[in-house]
Amino acid sequence: MTPTLTAANFIKQLKTKQSDAELHKIQRYFKSGEGDYGAGDKFLGVRMGDVFALAKQFMGMPAAELEKLMEHKLHEVRAGAMSIMDKDARSKKTTPERRAELYKLYLRRHDRINNWDLVDLAAVYVVGGYLHDKPRKPLYTLARSRNMWERRTAIVATGYFLRHGEVDDTFAIAEMLLKDKEDLIHKAAGGWLRFAGDQDPARMHAFLGKYAASMPRTMLRYAIEHLTPAERKRYLAAGK
Repeated sequence: MTPTLTAANFIKQLKTKQSDAELHKIQRYFKSGEGDYGAGDKFLGVRMGDVFALAKQFMGMPAAELEKLMEHKLHEVRAGAMSIMDKDARSKKTTPERRAELYKLYLRRHDRINNWDLVDLAAVYVVGGYLHDKPRKPLYTLARSRNMWERRTAIVATGYFLRHGEVDDTFAIAEMLLKDKEDLIHKAAGGWLRFAGDQDPARMHAFLGKYAASMPRTMLRYAIEHLTPAERKRYLAAGK
C-alpha cells in the first residue's frame, strides 16, 4: 500500500481545509436536526469542491482504508470515501477486480451511506457501472428495502444505464417506488424518469398516462420538466 493512501492521511489533509464560514453554510443546507433526513450528522466545514479535489489524490485507496473513512462521524470524510470510489469506478484504468471490490464495499456498508448526497456521489458508477453487464436483480432488492437510502441507490444507479440508452430499469424501479413516502425518493425517481423520457418519449407518455393521476406530486413535477407546457398542464391536471 502506498504510504500516503491511508484514511488517517486523508483526514489530516481534509482538516487543513476547514472553514467556519463554510461550516455555517453547510449546516444551513443539510437538514441534520432531530427528525430530519440527516439527523445527528456532524460536519467539519469543508467545501465539497475541496473534498472532491482531495479525493482525486487518493484514488486507489485500499478498501480497508476506504471503510475507515466510511465509518467516520464527519460527513465530509464519508463524502470523501464516496468520491474516491466514484473516481476509481469511472477510471478506464480500474481493473474488474477493483470494480467488484468497490461495489461490494458500497453495499456492505450502506449503513454509512446515509444521506442523499452520499448516495448520489457514487451509486451511478460504483453500483450501476458494475451491474451494467450483469444481472440487475440487486437493484430490485434495494428498491424494496426499508432503508430509504438503499431505495435511492436503486433508482440513482440506473443513471448509468440511461447514459447507455437503456431505460427499462429506470421505468421499472420508478414504478416500484410510486407509493414511497419519502420526498427524496420522489425527487430521484422523477428526475431519472425525466431523462428516460428524453430517450424514449413514447414510453414516457405511456407511463404518465397510466400513473400521473396517482404519482406523488413531487415525482410527477420532476418527471415532466422537459415536456411541452401543454403536456405538463395536462399531466398536472390528472395528478393528485
